[in-house]
Amino acid sequence: MLSTPMDLAAMAEALDRSGDFRVLRRLVARPPYTPTVGQEVRTAVVLDTETTGLDHRKDEVIELGMVKFDYTADGRIVGVRDTFSAFNEPSAPIPPEITAITGITHAMVAGQRIDDAAISAFVDDAVITIAHNSGFDRKFAERYWPVFEDIAWGCSATEVDWRSHGFAGAQLGYLLNGAGYFHQAHRAVDDCHALLEILALDLPATGAPALALLLENARKPTMRVWAEQSPFELKDSLKQRGYRWNDGSDGRPKSWFIDVDEAVLDDEIAFLRTEIYMSDVEPGVQRLTAFTRFSNRV
Repeated sequence: MLSTPMDLAAMAEALDRSGDFRVLRRLVARPPYTPTVGQEVRTAVVLDTETTGLDHRKDEVIELGMVKFDYTADGRIVGVRDTFSAFNEPSAPIPPEITAITGITHAMVAGQRIDDAAISAFVDDAVITIAHNSGFDRKFAERYWPVFEDIAWGCSATEVDWRSHGFAGAQLGYLLNGAGYFHQAHRAVDDCHALLEILALDLPATGAPALALLLENARKPTMRVWAEQSPFELKDSLKQRGYRWNDGSDGRPKSWFIDVDEAVLDDEIAFLRTEIYMSDVEPGVQRLTAFTRFSNRV
């Protein structure tokens, strides 16, 4: 005898209450809503790309997904305005390992192109674009669609300290499981719907949605400090402090660098002067905002 949805829901509830089981529920995308006249909301876009590889300079987008939604000033999601999902045929065959991860085959993308004008219209009224790895997705998006160069960006993977809020890590699957859901991973628009539910989740420590914390952190300027020409033998000291290496192939300095809050910039420069250069050096410093952070241009 087949169980009805009501029977299954009751079973899941009983398992949850037992304390011996944890039930994950399939994520169901929010349906579009109609904005209320006079309601004060802001509009954002959640974006995800599937690509033929990791190098934004030579690899290609094969799928773009976006979900446009409204939120209140305190970061609470009101509803979904619209969704966008499209394939793009790359100039070379999709690598087998990418098909294995995403399920996207050449037959699915054959003859497909993503309409630039449709993308511009979709994001026109958004005040911010959010991706779960903006350092990856923004670079691809800017390369294909220049409209993304002039909009603010937020990163839900790095601009929320998920571990401090009780999650095992920042991977989307971990976060979704922590919220009690599962979904079809590595398809662009499905990942967007999943991320939207993560952003809507109230964080135990604050009682506010994760979106509110992300927006707060995205608004803060950060300072990128370049430790150019630092002694090779001190690279481990830089790595331990959180510096990352840039090989110079992207036009930026061939150097170690770190992004820090504006409030601790003086401390970072003092560290470099006393522990790395042993002199009164003036490291290169860039001021980053949501409009430049994660971009190809910095």
